[in-house]
Amino acid sequence: MIRIDIISVQPALLDSPLGHSIVQRAKDKGLIDIYTHNLKDYGIGPHKQVDDYVYGGGAGMVMRVEPIFACIRGLQKERDYDEVIYLCPDGQQFDQREANKLSLQKNIIMLCGHYKGIDQRIREELITSEISIGDYVLSGGELAAAVVTDAICRLVPGVISDEESALTDSFQDGLLAPPVYTRPSDFEGMKVPDLLLSGNFKKIEEWRLEQAERITRERRPDLLKD
Repeated sequence: MIRIDIISVQPALLDSPLGHSIVQRAKDKGLIDIYTHNLKDYGIGPHKQVDDYVYGGGAGMVMRVEPIFACIRGLQKERDYDEVIYLCPDGQQFDQREANKLSLQKNIIMLCGHYKGIDQRIREELITSEISIGDYVLSGGELAAAVVTDAICRLVPGVISDEESALTDSFQDGLLAPPVYTRPSDFEGMKVPDLLLSGNFKKIEEWRLEQAERITRERRPDLLKD
């Protein structure tokens, strides 16, 4: 079982993406536990403040040290965590390889960035890895946390009924997925390739590999370089 603790100033944003489909199925089967923690519960003063102005001047607010340290240290007193992940625009680009690695862990903390970011001392003392889901800026790390969680969940054995399906997704072998078809075999004159109806599975696998390489070469040549 994997346990994921997500720390956020807007935990309600996670209710829908983590409460349906594959993620909910994983929770229902007891294969993954997900807990959200409202950082404002650890806030300072009567207004539960979690942010403050930037030292040295400049626009935007920064998430304070004290609430984040209190939340993460409290969790770490209860169990050992394999990863404490900070979701931020300048982190390592998230990919299938990283999803595979995280799916093998037992306990993970995800800290959702907000405002102008978090105090650097948190990154230096508590964070074990930093993840970005793309070269753009979101209002907060909640959507990124949902993306990473979903990518992890579907790899846990037993979550997807056809486990082979997850292993043949795009990026698992460094290639994009080949075209797929289903019934009817002929729709308004648009036909499924004859080879896929032939029953010659060796030739079909060769065709799929050729198509995957072609699509990857056309759309993501950078993957072939890697």
